[in-house]
Amino acid sequence: MARDNDAPIGVFDSGVGGLSVLSEINQLLPRESLLYVADCGHIPYGEKSPEFIRERCVIVAEFFRAQGAKALVLACNTATVAAAADLRERYPDWPIVCMEPAVKPAAAATRSGVVGVLATTGTLQSAKFAALLDRFAADVQVVTQPCPGLVELIETGDLASPALRQLLKGYVDPLLEAGCDTIVLGCTHYPFLKPLLREMIPASISLIDTGAAVARQLQRLLSQQDLLASGHPLTAQFWTSGDLENFRNILPVLWKYSDSVRSFGL
Repeated sequence: MARDNDAPIGVFDSGVGGLSVLSEINQLLPRESLLYVADCGHIPYGEKSPEFIRERCVIVAEFFRAQGAKALVLACNTATVAAAADLRERYPDWPIVCMEPAVKPAAAATRSGVVGVLATTGTLQSAKFAALLDRFAADVQVVTQPCPGLVELIETGDLASPALRQLLKGYVDPLLEAGCDTIVLGCTHYPFLKPLLREMIPASISLIDTGAAVARQLQRLLSQQDLLASGHPLTAQFWTSGDLENFRNILPVLWKYSDSVRSFGL
């Protein structure tokens, strides 16, 4: 599949969470043109089967390839767990960057020796996550906290609602009680909760996510293949499989205004 330097990069998530990764990419690589698909019509992925998630990932990947995308960023931890290996095997010619919870930097950063992980049920139950713990967290205690319902509330765009605050507090309190001094945000939706989290936790506790690391890995891969953009980027384009008006309303809150939002009917 021939690609040129100024071809766009496709970024995909089950919903709006991947906009946190999109922001990091845009900040590090401002010359790149960006395409974003939010599969909001099938959220949350954390409660779907791996087979279903793999199927959705292939549908979106094929769409991006039809758009001429030079690279794919799978900006979803749950989709990475279910589909990363399949996508890399299916598209060996394509730079593909995926997510994984920041267990390694958290294990290196902790002073108390106790690390908390907020993530979806699907991520925490995966063999990939267990392997990360075995590899990087052998010398620290990792307290995992599944967060059902959190993604759906973030998808509404109201990041300060009493319902969200109450749910988040119920997930964070056990981590604080366990003595965690470092908390991993193990879902791309969760960085949008940093202001709220900062109200709930002591300033000494570190919050770690992987958006910036993903952007750096994308930069490395594009550089290796001489695919970094050199021209002027096109305006970012967005598609959603969910409610179009809802996505248009939430976009200025989590990204910035865009008049290029279309329905993803696949």
